[in-house]
Amino acid sequence: MPSSVQSQATLTVVMVSNTSWYFYNFRRGTVEALRNAGYRVIVLAPTDAYSRRLVEELGVEHIPLALEGKSTSPLSEGRSFTHLLRSLRRLSPAFVFNFTVKANIYSGLACRALNIPYANNVSGLGTAFLHDTWLFRRVRSLYGFANRGARCVFFQNREDHDLFQRYGLLRDTPTVVLPGSGMDTQRFAFAPLPESTPFTFVMIARLLGDKGVREYVQAAQQVHEDSPSARFLLIGPHGSSNRTAIHQDEVAEWQAQGVIEYLGEQENIRDWLRQSHVLVLPSYREGMPRTVLEAASMGRPAIVSDVPGCRHAIVAGETGWLCEVKSADSLAACMRECLEMPFSSLEQAGKAARQRIEAEFDERIVIQAAMNCLESSLSQRSPARHASR
Repeated sequence: MPSSVQSQATLTVVMVSNTSWYFYNFRRGTVEALRNAGYRVIVLAPTDAYSRRLVEELGVEHIPLALEGKSTSPLSEGRSFTHLLRSLRRLSPAFVFNFTVKANIYSGLACRALNIPYANNVSGLGTAFLHDTWLFRRVRSLYGFANRGARCVFFQNREDHDLFQRYGLLRDTPTVVLPGSGMDTQRFAFAPLPESTPFTFVMIARLLGDKGVREYVQAAQQVHEDSPSARFLLIGPHGSSNRTAIHQDEVAEWQAQGVIEYLGEQENIRDWLRQSHVLVLPSYREGMPRTVLEAASMGRPAIVSDVPGCRHAIVAGETGWLCEVKSADSLAACMRECLEMPFSSLEQAGKAARQRIEAEFDERIVIQAAMNCLESSLSQRSPARHASR
């Protein structure tokens, strides 16, 4: 890290998201880089099982944030914004990094009102771009206003960037397209494919309709008829705060049918990836799907839907395969293809996936981009102090 950053011990950097889980699992490297550079790091996020771990393991401060992901109630949303506004006014940070859609919008608006420099991170378009209603058109309008005041807007794929430009949600705001949230290739180390266990597919995602969970279940049921020994794992949390969340009763029905093995939310995804042969993610749209990158880092190819974000996470025919979006039949055909291919071909796809992660998705790229944005903002805000260091 540049030595000029080391003198920022008294400066506060705030990070805002809709879960503490997100920071612990996806932005740990950035949090640690900020702490190591001497900043006081405060996380504003709803309290969950990872809030305490952020404090105890990563040494940051956590302030509970009242933010409900699937809420559209004007009263509830107004309270969320007011709470965020008051928190940022009290903290008066030197810079704010926002992550996830509502945080980008609400914190961006609050930062603009308080004249606090900030950056938005677009990790995916979310429900507001998958459905075209009056409400979501208003959300997109607010999103554009929040983005246009940012020092930088980070994207995880070029198609999302271009879409924001077409909608007029950026104008002259500086932008950077990053390789997802970056991968820790040592933590997600390469592991050989298992040879003596049943062929295993795994889907790791929040239980949302927009993630393609139902298509995965339907495809698994089709493939099971021809290949009853194959395993189909489903890992992800219940009760997600999202309008397309799948009810636990529906998941219970899937389990009762005996095809899908639902394992709930798992802390150590690496153990399950080691047991698996192919990751599946038939999502309707992504920024840059983290689970695909994690699987690739461990040498697992992936079947993903042919949509923005997902198709950028693989090289079709080399590190994975594309299926049609919202088509269980297309997904089932890809799964059968994997079952029928020689083991050596599957191994080669996994090795190619790992090599691509090492070459293009190292998290140091993402961390450095955040630090560059922060340092640039500080130099613009206090040029005299910056020049004297």
